[in-house]
Amino acid sequence: MSHDAARHLERLIAGQAIALKGNSGDYDAVRALIGNARFVLIGEATHGSDEFYRFRAGLTRQLIEQDGFSAVAVEGDWPDCYRVNRFVRGDERIITAEDALSDFKRFPAWMWRNEVVAEFADWLRGHNAGKPAEMRTGFYGLDLYSLYASIQAVITYLDEVDPSAARQARDYYACFDHGHKLARNPQQYGYSTVFGISESCERHAIDTLVTLRRNAAQYLATDGFDAAEDYFSADRNARTVVDAETYYRAMFRGRISSWNLRHRHMAETLDALTEHLGRQTGAPAKIVVWAHNSHIGDARATEMGTAGEFNIGQLVREAHGEAAFLLGFSTCSGEVTAASRWDGPAERKSVRRALPQSYEALFHDSGLPNFLLSLKGSEALNQRLTLSRLQRAIGVLYLPETERQSHYFFSKLPEQFDAIIHFDRTHALRPLEPSAPWHEGEVFETYPSGF
Repeated sequence: MSHDAARHLERLIAGQAIALKGNSGDYDAVRALIGNARFVLIGEATHGSDEFYRFRAGLTRQLIEQDGFSAVAVEGDWPDCYRVNRFVRGDERIITAEDALSDFKRFPAWMWRNEVVAEFADWLRGHNAGKPAEMRTGFYGLDLYSLYASIQAVITYLDEVDPSAARQARDYYACFDHGHKLARNPQQYGYSTVFGISESCERHAIDTLVTLRRNAAQYLATDGFDAAEDYFSADRNARTVVDAETYYRAMFRGRISSWNLRHRHMAETLDALTEHLGRQTGAPAKIVVWAHNSHIGDARATEMGTAGEFNIGQLVREAHGEAAFLLGFSTCSGEVTAASRWDGPAERKSVRRALPQSYEALFHDSGLPNFLLSLKGSEALNQRLTLSRLQRAIGVLYLPETERQSHYFFSKLPEQFDAIIHFDRTHALRPLEPSAPWHEGEVFETYPSGF
């Protein structure tokens, strides 16, 4: 792109962008774009930037208070999130938000065990207080990594409502322990079954789900919100066991297959939650989804789609059309909470300035520090932004030494999102239990010159 063309594009962005001022009017501007959408998918360009989490939480509060949204569904495992759901719905056995988040033990715990999510959970519990059970806003997980936690949750439920079925479920699920005793490691399960070391437990997982559903009328004979909610949670856990079993085997057959299985599960869980809440309240459910940009931005507009991958953003758009609103985030530089290796400690890491020819660098050069940009409003702007350009994605790992290969991909932003929020410089998300590496942080690349 020529210098003049770049300057023209920067001026177009500056002219269309809505500056964010750090007050409630920022949320009103986004809500005006959302309109009557029933599914609002809110992203994050990293799993560890404070500004993304805080804006997302603040906007969600407004959507719940002002627009009647009835659930938050996140990129987290069902059983871990369900403890938060019990807390925000008023379970007196869970006293604090930190306790509510205690089931998030698997790496990366900071993704949900952080100050912003704890503050939001506290607020949501207070918001729900005094409301009828069916009118309280819940907090649910969409992901499928919780193979063994979901197994235990199904058995715990059946112990209470049907001890005979619980014994049968234990027999079925025992398959996952036979020959897979390496610390109940689901990856080891997938490896040993794919390479013929031990048998697949697929049939046993399916049989347990079928039995649970066959007996649904018996388990729901006790009318009331709690009975329906408990059964629904057990059903979701049993479904998660089925899908997680398939996923961990697919991991050893190729990235595209496992990625698509994961997103199909998340979309199916969202659909099931929508139907469940609709039955409970008697009105169409309105749900906010929290997940990474790579999950909620329409995959068809990215390299992922070209390679044959889809995601929950694409699936929700295909299913619900204009009733879905996809909101992405971006940043140019700053700090981020991330790890240097899988299962590594959370670190407070410096984020390098965005690469030239990326959307993030383009937004930085517009001269606006923080802004909202509708990607549906200006045909002249969108024609230029639709030209494929680099976009950065930082997940649970940040590897600046391989920045281009590890964290950038090509996308067409106006086809990927309905709107984008840019925070030019961001700060690291603070975990509830900051580790020594997080406190130490990184020495900035400009050390010792200071430039």
